Amino acid sequence: MKYSPVNFNNKFLKFDEQWQPKVIAEMNDYQFKIARVEGEFVWHDHPDTDETFIIIEGTLDLEFRDGKVTLNAGEMFVVPKGVEHKPVAKSECKIMMIEPKGTKNTGDVQSDLTADNDVWV
Repeated sequence: MKYSPVNFNNKFLKFDEQWQPKVIAEMNDYQFKIARVEGEFVWHDHPDTDETFIIIEGTLDLEFRDGKVTLNAGEMFVVPKGVEHKPVAKSECKIMMIEPKGTKNTGDVQSDLTADNDVWV
């Protein structure tokens, strides 16, 4: 077996699309996904699972119907299942998300920003 770390910088160099999560690892039934994000995403929720956002580089606002949280590089936040949210990045932000395999990035909302699942980089 070959043992080697996953290098975030090298993975981010392999794509430049915005709001299109790429899988970099799996653990049990969970996927670790990275994405470049800029601008506003769509309001959505995930009725059956929590969603973890980890900021690698930049700043991301997670807006909620009753407030928001601002995340900077080196910070994380877990959005509880069923809580409607909208990610917003004023400039490009590099993020990692941890969620169960098969989780659609826009939840039940169909949008131009809905990404294909299980795209590895």
